[in-house]
Amino acid sequence: MDYQKLLENIYQEILPYAKEGKQANYIPELAKVNPDQFGMFIHSIYGETASIEQADTRFSIQSISKVFALAMCLSIKGDDLWKRVGREPSGTAFNSLIQLEVEHGIPRNPFINAGALVMADILFSHLDDPANDFLNFVRAVANNPTIEYNRDVANSERENGYLNAAIANLLKYHGTIENDIESVLNFYFLMCSIEMSCRELSLAFLAFANHRRKFDYAGISLTASQVKRINAIMQTCGFYDEAGEFAYFVGLPGKSGVGGGIVAIHPLQYSVAVWSPRLNSKGNSVMGMKALELLTTETKESIF
Repeated sequence: MDYQKLLENIYQEILPYAKEGKQANYIPELAKVNPDQFGMFIHSIYGETASIEQADTRFSIQSISKVFALAMCLSIKGDDLWKRVGREPSGTAFNSLIQLEVEHGIPRNPFINAGALVMADILFSHLDDPANDFLNFVRAVANNPTIEYNRDVANSERENGYLNAAIANLLKYHGTIENDIESVLNFYFLMCSIEMSCRELSLAFLAFANHRRKFDYAGISLTASQVKRINAIMQTCGFYDEAGEFAYFVGLPGKSGVGGGIVAIHPLQYSVAVWSPRLNSKGNSVMGMKALELLTTETKESIF
């Protein structure tokens, strides 16, 4: 497969969508990002790589970080994790309070904000130094010690994170969060603020694409079965209330973030990351969604 030529063709085909959508302006620091950027990087499990445009520009990965949090929590808690958070698609907005109240404080899945706050709480309880331990895990899986938090983004989210604070308080009311609310929120916003490039994300997610290889990074170990289950949750829950559309048009497990990034995997074949800050109404990158749809259309390969 000539991935380089493929990415170049995809880029030309999606240019008509370049001005659609807008960046996440409810987080002031993300609103400052130049929206007219695009990057894409693909990394096969056999070492083939290809990239286009700003594939080495770092951006705030936001909710993509929830996959790393899930890997850590599953390594620490095993199947006991599912006593605190579900595994079903939400069908509602990622920051819904209504669904959480109806379901008595048990988040529908780990990738909505409520579920990610529960995972932050679990990590806060079990890690000696949550902020450093989480960052070191991400650095290890991406094989890059220079990856960092963007504390300006984290602070911006905390200063404007009223809805997430409400979710955390509701979780605390139901006993789903054990630690101090402010500590959990600060850690959660810090996790979301991690900056990575498409190249770095693509390499990091090879660990999920190639589940036959041992998953053991910075003391976090998963079985092949656990990695496959994480992939299953990415497939069903990775795109908020647009997961069905992504499955229909792209057909790969993946995860998006409101920073404009999307990462997806084709099990035992490749990992691909794409970034464009302009989002659709569901909070997913317009050009990123279209690029991945074209990728599986042109290769005629998906998991289905």
